Parts: sequence; C-alpha cells; structure tokens
Amino acid sequence: MTLIITAIAAIIATAIRFGKPELGDRHSIGFLSLVYWGASLMWCVDGFSELAGGAPFIELSEQEAVADDALLGACVVVLGLAAWFVFRIIKKRLLTKAT
Repeated sequence: MTLIITAIAAIIATAIRFGKPELGDRHSIGFLSLVYWGASLMWCVDGFSELAGGAPFIELSEQEAVADDALLGACVVVLGLAAWFVFRIIKKRLLTKAT
C-alpha cells in the first residue's frame, strides 16, 4: 500500500510538472516529483526483497497491515511535502542572496 500511495503522489507531481511547465519551474515541482519517485523506487526494492523471502510483493490480506501501510504511505507523502517546502525556502533565500 505504501508503494501505491507514493507512486500515485509521484504520478500527480510529474503530471503537474510537465502539464504546467511554468508552475513546475516556479515552484520546483520537479524536486517534489523526484522525492516521490525515489520513495517509490525504495518501496519497489522493499517489495522485491519481500518476494525473495517468500512473502507477497504487496500485503493486502490482513486489514490491520493494510491500514498500517496506508498510514506509512500518507506519512511519506507528508514528509515529502515538508522536504520540498524546506527546499523551496532554502532555494529562495540563496537566490535572494545572489542578487
């Protein structure tokens, strides 16, 4: 479930980045997109290691595990937004110092 939530966030950020290039450039949406694609790649590697151990790639049988994974996915999306926000603040301050 974490992979699904993070991949959806990555697809949305990428669609915004390339669908509205002026908005994407102004707000560094490309950075946000890379954060989410990196997290999605991390969850894919985790899924493949689960497969190698004999477990399913995505656990959907236990309701409690699905709820925990959904909460973790939501936390990853929120932390990605926080990292993006900090990146934008730092970038803005560096650009104002340069001028």
